[in-house]
Amino acid sequence: MDQKYILDSGKYLAGLQDRITYLGDIKGGLEWGRLDQLLEKVQEVRNNIFEFTDKQLINLISDLEDRITFFEERVAKTLTPIEIVNIARSVQRFTLLDILENVYDSFTELGGEGDCNIDPAILVARATLTRRVKNRLYYHQVMVIGHEKGKGEEFRNGGSAKPWGNEKALRYMKVAETEGIPIHTYIFTPGAYPTEDYPGAAQQIARNLFQMARLRVPIVTFISEGGSGGAEAIGLADIRLMGSRGYYSVISPEGAAAIEGRIKEGEKVPQELVEHCAAQLKITAKDNLMLKTIDRIIEEPPLGARREDFAFFRRLRYEMVRATDEVVLQTKSFRAFRAYALKRQAQEIGNGSGDEFDIHIKWSLSDSEKAKLLEFRSEKYRKMGKGFTESRRAISRKLEKASNSLRQSFYDLRYGLLRHHSRSVQKILEEVSSEGSIFLKTVTEPMRAAYDFVFPKPDYPTTTEVFDPFRKSIFVQDWEHYISPLANEDRTVTCPNADKYGCRDLWVPDLYGEFCGVCPSCGHHFPLEYQWYLENLFDKDSVREFNAHIASSNPLRFDGFDIKLKKAMERTKRRSAIITFDAAVHGIKLVVAMLYSDFRSGTVGAAEGEKFIRACDRAKITRRPFLAYIHTTGGIRIHEGTLGVVQMPRCTLAVREYIDSGGLYMVVYDNNSYAGPVASFLGCSPYQVGIRSSRIGFAGPRVIRETTGADVPPDYHSAKNALRRGHIQGIWDRRDFRKNLFEAMMTMGSPHLYYK
Repeated sequence: MDQKYILDSGKYLAGLQDRITYLGDIKGGLEWGRLDQLLEKVQEVRNNIFEFTDKQLINLISDLEDRITFFEERVAKTLTPIEIVNIARSVQRFTLLDILENVYDSFTELGGEGDCNIDPAILVARATLTRRVKNRLYYHQVMVIGHEKGKGEEFRNGGSAKPWGNEKALRYMKVAETEGIPIHTYIFTPGAYPTEDYPGAAQQIARNLFQMARLRVPIVTFISEGGSGGAEAIGLADIRLMGSRGYYSVISPEGAAAIEGRIKEGEKVPQELVEHCAAQLKITAKDNLMLKTIDRIIEEPPLGARREDFAFFRRLRYEMVRATDEVVLQTKSFRAFRAYALKRQAQEIGNGSGDEFDIHIKWSLSDSEKAKLLEFRSEKYRKMGKGFTESRRAISRKLEKASNSLRQSFYDLRYGLLRHHSRSVQKILEEVSSEGSIFLKTVTEPMRAAYDFVFPKPDYPTTTEVFDPFRKSIFVQDWEHYISPLANEDRTVTCPNADKYGCRDLWVPDLYGEFCGVCPSCGHHFPLEYQWYLENLFDKDSVREFNAHIASSNPLRFDGFDIKLKKAMERTKRRSAIITFDAAVHGIKLVVAMLYSDFRSGTVGAAEGEKFIRACDRAKITRRPFLAYIHTTGGIRIHEGTLGVVQMPRCTLAVREYIDSGGLYMVVYDNNSYAGPVASFLGCSPYQVGIRSSRIGFAGPRVIRETTGADVPPDYHSAKNALRRGHIQGIWDRRDFRKNLFEAMMTMGSPHLYYK
């Protein structure tokens, strides 16, 4: 050791300097423990290194290292959640490029290199991994996709992917699927870059999730820094690993503190509040393992792995191979082989093996194994994020399960097996009846009566009636049977567009009564309560709510949130921010999920996600159209942490399965619709429409300003701009909502629907 100090003392002192700086990063500044003075001492010795004798230099370096080691051990024993966040954010932490160079044997970067890459914050590489079995090497090809924070390069944007970066990631995921090779994703991002430029931050994340839900190759992900929707864009995986000094969160601690403390824009967020929120959000690896939002933790050194921690890279390599093996093995039908392979791997872990395997497992899958892979992926995410309460007894849940099974069998028989032959039978009856014989009619009429009983004609206007300009009376609606409470004020209001279009002042009873909350001059839509839609959009007495017993809860025990939930429930007389129900529009039956503003601003947590998934399943079983009407959504509920975040892939998987079954999924946005829901199970719909005057986007103006440093125009998130960017397919007037919805159900969708 003494000789080492002498021969390479300059490099050794530089290493000590980095260790002090790293401690300062973790503690939030060099003031802690007087690290600034210790750093000055190291710099002084380094600058005057030739003025010391060998013995003096050895003693100085030894003393400095002892002091630094003491601080490191002290910090490691008392690491707080915010300090773990600081570790994940440190410039000395390993990056994806470090992983590619130390975990994989070779790689070729795709989509460009360095600052010439398509969004350098996302790195894609075709890589090779070797597996050593006994004394033999086997080669695996994988597609590696992840965030690259870089080593201070501004063009990396700190790992915040732009929409075209996530599009690049998806494009090469599809390449991996075509080639039949596994996908390894690495998450190093504080969050996605909030721009609505095409293809749009939210919409592109939704596309990624929609496609990843059914990718027919194994997907394994590793999380170092997982920031909300930006992480989920490449995070839907069969196995999710996480570094022991990483964090995975619904929002940054600073963002949560600004919301909880109601800090005004431009004001400094108190550090104590930031630390409190970091602890409350349950963002560490241990927290997420307990919440079951990840599958396994990869241990790092006490203060986190850095760029030259080769032992950690060796362990990461082993864990990525092992996880891919597990995904492949669960699809195999030969159970004995699968059990043996998993047992041998468990023994290897117990023996501390980090680079050798007892068996070689091929990562290619047959068609039947790919089907099993998708089945297991669906089951995995349906079991995640169960942070809600059900106010029903076990026997009621069992009865509901039995009822769903019977419903499934009934609709499969009625609209599957029998409907398959219905058109042939109908054609025969028509041909026989066309002869006009009284004798034949006597024979065929009982047959037709039996046919009509099995296949009843839906009670709705025909397609001809829909487009007949002289039959508009079929859309006449009695708007007077529900009067908005807003119409009870005897006063006038001024339209926001009065200066531009010369709109006259509106008498409130007329505005919220006869005018349906719409300015008759310019078409500006004033906000209306969600009850208005329940009463006016659907056929009278057709709304039948289900799953009302599922209630939002406080799974993280977030301070003060129980009180907020109780107040929301008392005020709304409801238990969550979503209402799921059966309804009808001109006789067409459909399933509806409505996020509304009154309950916690329409934010999505575990209860909302579960109810949405069950609504998807109900629409799938009954072969009905599925409408997601978004009265308002403020995004993912921060008080539920990653249990809220995982609702993004969970609900998207359910939507994908419904659409693949032949369902018609439509989304209609109203008022304000932002963040996680738009970036997942809403944004993935092929049919998205905005009510006029609605606002749709990924992040609000304040977040955009704080992230990008640039302000946005007032109409940046308008429905008109969303249509111009291709994020929605149309803009509807509130007064035409019912008519347009009916026409959409009649003209869109597959023959799978019950009324087709």
